[in-house]
Amino acid sequence: MEITPVILVVDDKPQNVELLEAHLLNQKYKIITASNGKEALEKLSNNIIDLVLLDVMMPDMDGFEVTRRIRRDEQNCLLPIILVTALHEIENRVMGIEAGCDDFLSKPIEKTELLARVKSLLNVKNYNDITKKYKIELELKVAERTSELRRIHKNVKLASLETIQKLSKASEHRDDYTSSHIKRMSRYSEAVARSLGLNDSDVESILYGSSMHDLGKIGIPDHILMKPAKLDPDEWEIMKSHAILGAKFLEGSEAEFVKAGESIARHHHEKWDGSGYPDQLKGKEIPISCRVVFRCAHFCTPV
Repeated sequence: MEITPVILVVDDKPQNVELLEAHLLNQKYKIITASNGKEALEKLSNNIIDLVLLDVMMPDMDGFEVTRRIRRDEQNCLLPIILVTALHEIENRVMGIEAGCDDFLSKPIEKTELLARVKSLLNVKNYNDITKKYKIELELKVAERTSELRRIHKNVKLASLETIQKLSKASEHRDDYTSSHIKRMSRYSEAVARSLGLNDSDVESILYGSSMHDLGKIGIPDHILMKPAKLDPDEWEIMKSHAILGAKFLEGSEAEFVKAGESIARHHHEKWDGSGYPDQLKGKEIPISCRVVFRCAHFCTPV
C-alpha cells in the first residue's frame, strides 16, 4: 500500500501557508500546518512528518532556531528541512546550512521549483528510512544470532566440562581420591586466583583447568598407582610421567580452559627452587596457574 508523505508547513502568515497548501495538495501530499516555531515543534513531536517547509522570518523563534532544535532531536536528525526565505544574502544561507537545513526556497515561491525540491528530498528521506529499517533488522538478526551462538557455546562448554570432570573423577578414583576433593581443590584454586587479582577469564580457566591436574594418572599402571608401600626409583619415574601424560591427553584444544588444563597437568609439580618435575622450571618460569594449583593441591588433602 502506497503511503502518503506528510509535510509540515510552518509560516506565521496564513496567506503563505494557503499558497503552499494549494501547490502541494494537488500532488497528493498530506499537509499539517503550524503558525510559529513552538507550534511546529509540538506538531513534530505528535506526528510522523516526512518533510518540513519552514519560514525563516517568524516572531519569537525564527526558522534557524527551529532547525537547530529539530536537529538536536535524535528522532528527527535526518528529517528533510527546506527553509523558505525572502533573505538573499549569502550569510543568511550560510546560517541556514550551519543550522542544519537541507535546501532553500526563495520567495516569491515558484511552483515548479517547489515541487522539484520537495520530491527530491522526499526521495532522500525514503532512502534514509529504508537504510534505517535495514540497519535495525540487521542489528536484530545479529543480536539473535549472537544469542544463539552464546547458547550453543554455553551448551558445548558445559558438555565439555562435564566430560572433563568425569574423566578427572575417574583418574582420582583410581588413586583413592574422591570427587569432592576435585571440587574442593578447584574452588580453592579459584579463590586464590581471584585474590591475586587475575581477570575473570583466567580465574575461570584455573577453576576448570585445575580439575584436570591429575588426568594423566589414567595412564599409570595400577600396581604403581595403588601400591601401598613406597615406590622404588623406577616406579617413581613412571609415576612422575603422569604430568606429561595428562598434558598429552589435553593438547591441541582451542578451548581456553582446556589449554589451561594442559599447562596445569604438565607443571603442577614444578617447584619454586627448580626441584620439581617434569621440566625443572623455577620461580616465575612456572605459569601462575600452576603455582596456584600446586599450593592448593597440597593444602587440600583428599579425604
